[in-house]
Amino acid sequence: MSDLKEETNVENNDEIVEVNEEVSEKVAKPIDPSLEGIQLFYEKNKKMVTYVGGGLALLIALFVYYKFMYLPEKEKEAANEAFWAQAFFERDSFNLSLKGGPMVMAAEGQKQMMGFEQIADEYSMTKVGNLSNYYAGVCLLRTGKYEQAIERFNQFSANDALLAPIALGATGDAYMQLNNAEQAVKYYLKAADKSNNSFTTPLYLKKAGFAYELKANYAEALGIYERIKREYGKSAEGKEIERDIAKVKTLGNL
Repeated sequence: MSDLKEETNVENNDEIVEVNEEVSEKVAKPIDPSLEGIQLFYEKNKKMVTYVGGGLALLIALFVYYKFMYLPEKEKEAANEAFWAQAFFERDSFNLSLKGGPMVMAAEGQKQMMGFEQIADEYSMTKVGNLSNYYAGVCLLRTGKYEQAIERFNQFSANDALLAPIALGATGDAYMQLNNAEQAVKYYLKAADKSNNSFTTPLYLKKAGFAYELKANYAEALGIYERIKREYGKSAEGKEIERDIAKVKTLGNL
């Protein structure tokens, strides 16, 4: 009887060992082979992964700080600086608006006013700084500094329906003042096509037509004027375009 018990115990023990071994194999076996590869990679490259992960975390932290803390503060500073420059611009005081200089009142007391030129350079990463390039360009255009005006207009970036074509058109005006009708036409046509509307489009088409006239290219001017008549006949330019059509037909014997 005791032999039978011992034999049964041995058999049971063998079964338990087999079951335990089977369970151990299942537990030890990875659920997903790809996870095992990731684990091995991590074990071999633990330091590198730690450094890279830390670097990414630092970059993310810097981005969040720049976008949500630093940049909004700079935007606010730039807007405060532009207040007086804008005020002088509206009074046609273009030199003061451009260069600044006078002592003005601010929240922190009296301070020297910044002009649009300085605001554009010192706050170039802000929307106000970008817009200051446009205002600086207008100031330079109105004070006869045409090449500098072109440089400022080229630094200005906009995609809206009104200011973007106006900035391109102002660049064309600067080229006209430099007697470069060819470049003026290029920018006037860019301005006309930048935003299809009944205000800026016929305005700059008309200017392009006039620039073509200066080059004695009456056929191109006629094509421009006929487009104004056809597409923008109700605009201010369209209502008077028949006179220009008749003129270039006569001058060009068309």
